[in-house]
Amino acid sequence: MYRKVAILGSGSWATALAKIVMQNQSEINWFIRRQEVIDEFISTGKNPSYLGAAEFDVSRIHFSADINQTVAQSDVLILAIPSPYVKQSLNKIRRDMTHKVVISAVKGMIPEKNIIITDYLHDRFGIAMEQLGVIAGPCHAEEIALERLSYLTIGCENRQNAEVWAKLFETQYVHTTISSDVTGLEYSSVMKNIYAIAAGMCQALHYGDNFQAVLLSNAIQEIQRFATAMNNVPRDITASGYLGDVLVTGYSQFSRNRQFGQMLGLGYSVKAAQMEMEMIAEGYFATKAIYMANQRMRVSLPIVDAMYEILYNRQKAKPIIKSLTTKLQ
Repeated sequence: MYRKVAILGSGSWATALAKIVMQNQSEINWFIRRQEVIDEFISTGKNPSYLGAAEFDVSRIHFSADINQTVAQSDVLILAIPSPYVKQSLNKIRRDMTHKVVISAVKGMIPEKNIIITDYLHDRFGIAMEQLGVIAGPCHAEEIALERLSYLTIGCENRQNAEVWAKLFETQYVHTTISSDVTGLEYSSVMKNIYAIAAGMCQALHYGDNFQAVLLSNAIQEIQRFATAMNNVPRDITASGYLGDVLVTGYSQFSRNRQFGQMLGLGYSVKAAQMEMEMIAEGYFATKAIYMANQRMRVSLPIVDAMYEILYNRQKAKPIIKSLTTKLQ
């Protein structure tokens, strides 16, 4: 479909997206930071660290540990680097990016700047907004590896571009829809991880299914209020790119953010939970980013505020969640 498509990142989500794209492309470029990971990948046909169930024809993959080489040899870049490392990785790029298409699959924001990925790419590299896209929707990497039916939403301000890019991700087990609401999809993708942490905490604290339903219904209302404050455009917050993503991240056994929240609810410290997880819980970083961004907007976000108290002010989960229950409806 495109001459040269690249995956940037080596985690589970990057691996799942590579599996999808390779069904529509004869070959891909793939930036993986560590050469030893590339070497083992080539020898086994599998990512040595993530999604062992996914097998690859490595003869169709051009690996590189040099991000500039991958960028130079690619027209379309699918960005799937965890948000805490996006800025660090992209700052190494010395190539002209203005003619690239960049599709962000990052479920987080740029730390310190507290801005969404497409805004950062536009400001940092001068990439036009119509060349920037996002991938959203209820889609766990583990289920992609198992080829279970999944749905993705491809967002771009230019809907025609979104329609073209969506074809990169359409397979027998992945259905795609498109949207022009890039801002709303990005903020929803960020915030749903915060609510999954809250859901995990509540499960560990023995709040039942009834309360979990209330928690997540209030969560989608928070997303709608915040997204509207950031970009007041018509959006159907009940669509799978928003509500569906909140639900699967809040309830799924594959949700690392929910697992992180469960540990905290059981009494783990933040540091201990992070060490035991061995994978990044994006919601930890998202909580601070959204909380700080909201200092200017002053949108009512009681769940985000509660998570900030627990994660960053080191308050005990039990009393904070108890107080939160009086603020939901």
